[in-house]
Amino acid sequence: MLKKILVAFDGSEESYKAFNFAMQLLNEFISKDKEIVVLSVAQPPEHAEIVETKAVIDSATEYYKKEFEKILSLARKHNTKINTDIAVGHPADQIVRYASENGIDLIIMGQRGMSKIERWLLGSVSRRVATHATCPVVIVK
Repeated sequence: MLKKILVAFDGSEESYKAFNFAMQLLNEFISKDKEIVVLSVAQPPEHAEIVETKAVIDSATEYYKKEFEKILSLARKHNTKINTDIAVGHPADQIVRYASENGIDLIIMGQRGMSKIERWLLGSVSRRVATHATCPVVIVK
């Protein structure tokens, strides 16, 4: 039974699609007493000075707080309670960790449009999450 759904959210069009899919899933198939958690991850730059890292994390936090207001507004229209959180680190690692530590039953995330070469060189957050998560993962296109 699905009780806690995590939506990985980075403010992109794909993450809004994932959020909308979660809302639709909740409204059509799952009773209202379930929980949606929207998680964003602030990724600090590698090999950066402490001051630079703090500035990047602060900037990302402010950005996500503004984006959260938009999705919370959408959730209120559907009378749905949404919890939001921000983690710091590599996005895939933090999503998997958060899901494991918080008893998440399903992860929903958007797919980024990368070329085959970019995926090979950089990897894919959605692929890493799907590979390492201990719960089902839905990737929304």
